[in-house]
Amino acid sequence: MQAIYDRVAAECCRITTRAYTSSFALGIKLLHKKYRSAIYAIYSFFRLGDEIVDTFHDYPKASLLEQFQAATHQAIQDKISLNPILNALQQVVHTFQIDLALVDAFFESMKMDLAQQTHTQASFEKYLLGSSEVVGLMCLKVFCGGEQYTQLKPYAMRLGKALQKVNFLRDLHADAKQLGRYYFPDSSFDQFNDTTKRAIEASVAADFDAALVGIKQLPDSARLGVYLAYTYYRRLFQKICKASVEKLLQARINIPTYRKYTMMLGVGLRYKLNRL
Repeated sequence: MQAIYDRVAAECCRITTRAYTSSFALGIKLLHKKYRSAIYAIYSFFRLGDEIVDTFHDYPKASLLEQFQAATHQAIQDKISLNPILNALQQVVHTFQIDLALVDAFFESMKMDLAQQTHTQASFEKYLLGSSEVVGLMCLKVFCGGEQYTQLKPYAMRLGKALQKVNFLRDLHADAKQLGRYYFPDSSFDQFNDTTKRAIEASVAADFDAALVGIKQLPDSARLGVYLAYTYYRRLFQKICKASVEKLLQARINIPTYRKYTMMLGVGLRYKLNRL
């Protein structure tokens, strides 16, 4: 009967992912079905941690985060959890031999969100590692192992960085006004200007360019889904680059859902024509 519970846990992760993100959900649809449950589990796990520090304002966030970390460790140790998402995650950790250090790096970044409002270059790099690079590494571990994982690891980290930096640019206003956070190092929300914006954009473009080299080397069964996520975020980045500083500081830039479906069709066509 445990198989029934495992299926329920997997379905919970799928529902969670689709409820929170249309872009990643579409990307996962384009992965080979053998990967989907694992990637849903990884996304859902990170989503829960983000929710604790970003939205549970009326509750003891630090305590909830500590409980969540302890429950994660216990689930991995026991190889089961009554939290469906953690049950699914522990299966992924054991099946794909994911290093627990990646999980703990995530919690370190979430703790930074509770205590730190601005960053130095060193703390910014540490935050990026735990909040985004480890996501790429865990997904990469699902897609491939051994020498190929080692070879593609730097590219997965660069993709994680690119996506997170785009999130920071997109959410500048909300992060500062609602959460009191500003992520880009050695500056502040009030100091954000054209010069700062161009410097950040240059670093994001470099991350995207590096990441694409690795995406092209992924197994066929994973490449299309990852490329869709890359394409969506690169388009969002292009839109941010065209926006003025004033607009970024006042509103959230986004891409309509119908355009995401258009991108999915375009990416699928490029793949069939062998142009990825």
